[in-house]
Amino acid sequence: MKCVGFAPVIDKNSSILLLGSMPGEQSLTKQQYYGNPRNDFWKLLAALYGAEIPERYEERMEWVSIRGIALWDVLAACERAGSLDSNIREAASNDFEELFSRYPRIRTVLFNGAAAEKLFNRYTLNAAQLKEDRTFVRLPSSSPANAIGWQRKLAAWQELWPNRPADLG
Repeated sequence: MKCVGFAPVIDKNSSILLLGSMPGEQSLTKQQYYGNPRNDFWKLLAALYGAEIPERYEERMEWVSIRGIALWDVLAACERAGSLDSNIREAASNDFEELFSRYPRIRTVLFNGAAAEKLFNRYTLNAAQLKEDRTFVRLPSSSPANAIGWQRKLAAWQELWPNRPADLG
């Protein structure tokens, strides 16, 4: 099945870019980042910031934006059966040179899982050069396919997440 990703959720104040690999089937159907209710993404952000995550998707996008968090995926498009990253074929990367040029405040890039990092390194033009003046960190995947358990995911995200303003909780 041909999968086409979403536009980035980003603005001029974004300083953190959180990258997934490619939205899963449920997210693509809903046209929402992290639309699978079994994905721990929103629950992890709520725990990190000590805040409630809004129910409505549009309000969730405002919530991340207020905190300087941008959302995007490594891949613009791919062929994939199901939602597993291991099934990705015929991948095409998003244009990160253009994104970083347009949004120079992004200094921290967080990969939501090993697959996102691997795909970035494999398919992104000038990946090594793009990493020269930014911090790149791999977080454990928030996906329900990542079976390490909630407590281990949360502990790792808390350890690896960049400093966040306490007044935004």
